[in-house]
Amino acid sequence: MAFADTSVWIDYLAGRRSPQVDLFHDLLRAGDVQLGDLVAGEVLRGIRDDLRAARVRRELLTLDLHAMADTQTILRSAQNYRTLRKLGVTVRSPIDCLIATFCIDNGHVLLHNDRDFDAFEQHLGLQVVRAVGRWP
Repeated sequence: MAFADTSVWIDYLAGRRSPQVDLFHDLLRAGDVQLGDLVAGEVLRGIRDDLRAARVRRELLTLDLHAMADTQTILRSAQNYRTLRKLGVTVRSPIDCLIATFCIDNGHVLLHNDRDFDAFEQHLGLQVVRAVGRWP
């Protein structure tokens, strides 16, 4: 099972093609995608049309929704941010920091299309699902 970051969900919902979206589509069909509440919130807040937002909300809620930001995760996320800053890396999104920390702490694999996660993989052990060679 994999968690998909907002970057993949947005491309998927917009009908964009990418290696990540192709793999995401395969994982969805196989029932191998998990959804975090932070990701669901980010996805839904970006939809301008109310009818579309309601339709996407229904689609999202067909998946198990996992709470990602308990107190321990928030505190570890701050530490991870500080660790990366000391290494010269600035993570642009506090939500991405929470998502990465949640996945690291719980041994989950992340599917993403967002460079902010690269430092988590390189320095903090984030497990990432690769979609290399799946799309021309």
